Amino acid sequence: MTLITALLMIQADLAGELPAGIRLQRLLGTVRTLFGCGAVALLRLEGDTLRPIAIDGLARDTLGRRFAVKDHPRLAAILSQRGVTCFDHDSALPDPYDGLVLEHAGEPLPVHDCMGIALLRDGAAWGVLTLDALQIGTFDDDARAALEQLAPSIEAAVRLTQLENEVRVLRLAATNVRHDGGTVYEDSEIVGQSEAITRLLHELKVVADSDLPVLLLGETGVGKELFAHTLHRFSRRAAKPIIHVNCAALPESLAESELFGHVRGAFSGAMSDRPGRFEAAEGGTLFLDEVGELPLSIQAKLLRTLQNGEVQRLGADRPLRVDVRVIAATNRSLSTHVRDGLFRADLYHRLSVYPIPIPPLRERGNDVLLLAGRFIELNRARLGLRSLRLSPAAQAALLDYRWPGNVRELEHVISRAALKAVSRGAARSDIVTLEPELLDLDARSGLDSHAPIDAIAGAAEAPHVTTIAAGLSLREVVESSQREAIRVALLRHEDNWAGAARELGVDASNLHKLARRLGLKN
Repeated sequence: MTLITALLMIQADLAGELPAGIRLQRLLGTVRTLFGCGAVALLRLEGDTLRPIAIDGLARDTLGRRFAVKDHPRLAAILSQRGVTCFDHDSALPDPYDGLVLEHAGEPLPVHDCMGIALLRDGAAWGVLTLDALQIGTFDDDARAALEQLAPSIEAAVRLTQLENEVRVLRLAATNVRHDGGTVYEDSEIVGQSEAITRLLHELKVVADSDLPVLLLGETGVGKELFAHTLHRFSRRAAKPIIHVNCAALPESLAESELFGHVRGAFSGAMSDRPGRFEAAEGGTLFLDEVGELPLSIQAKLLRTLQNGEVQRLGADRPLRVDVRVIAATNRSLSTHVRDGLFRADLYHRLSVYPIPIPPLRERGNDVLLLAGRFIELNRARLGLRSLRLSPAAQAALLDYRWPGNVRELEHVISRAALKAVSRGAARSDIVTLEPELLDLDARSGLDSHAPIDAIAGAAEAPHVTTIAAGLSLREVVESSQREAIRVALLRHEDNWAGAARELGVDASNLHKLARRLGLKN
């Protein structure tokens, strides 16, 4: 392909009516073909981080990675200069894509040649385009000159894509939906491209400005808190605080004071007036996490606040008006709690005006690899590694696993695997590859409990068959069963010991003591 042909192809795509994603992917394909390189990536600058928005020739998990500019000297150098920046094969600076180029069927080979250019929009840095090759000498003087000539067309494609996104945002804003700019279905923290996550983000944007109470439903570890913060950020209340209350961690004796506040002398130890969480969230959002764990006595007062928009501090004579939007979350079946008399029916109906189910990780397809890429890059930086990657077999294992603990479990699996690799002798200057045995997913498959949310509340009573290894004493069998029961309860309750204790029917302090005796706590 010649430079003229490449320019004509890019111009034709700009003049056409291609969706933005397809246009950018075709752009990278054209660039890769023109330069005969192993990989091309388009990264957008977001604060101090570069986020890949389109790639060609790199491992899929690259899209989930976030490259802190300060941790990647090559990317920092490209951003800091105008024009093309090249790194020869003997450059001492580590390449962010070492081990990620697919040209050699996933082998962990280092990148040899690298070339990049900073992209501008309205005179300010927008991001970078990077080209990488495993063949020494790919980027000669002619290649550098060609990239200089291509840069205006690449920037035009970026501008067009951004303008289309902004028009889409304005159209949605015309229907009273507010956005914070940027690409409609992209978020700096929520990583994913699956249909399930795209629908969810759209639904959050639609309901954001309604001020209706929202009930987020989802299994342990799906990220309900993150989605609550996203909903707040999309709303008109975004400039005001969002206050997080973990209802499961509230002692019943202090719950009323914590939520609604108290006046001086309301109880022993109340030495001064103290506002509650509702007042702290004035004008903003109150996020009630694990709302199903609220004591019944507090549920009645919460209902009155939702109905009247008033709170009354403990010991006060008069109520106070509050302007607060409530988002609640639970991994329990509140309808089952209502049936069993553990949750007020009127409060349930008030909170669930707009229920939003959060999809489990196993229903998000290749999002698993994008999220894994995010966690891999975080661990690479944390451990000071040159490069950290997944082998093709490890990628397949991640896609096959059912993820009962969802995104939180994936984060822990990647972090543990990275630590194992280092502890087994991997040098920090190497390209470190995570294989399936480091992920240890087979050993975790026994915890694979992914019942739908309506069945979660009764999961503790479900029959459980345990395979007992031969040669164990009765005491060892009992302790093994206790460890397993505690682990599963903690997994369901997102490592909340109070919730796990309630499920297991024991006092929380006794559960802590038992866990220490069983070696589950220090």
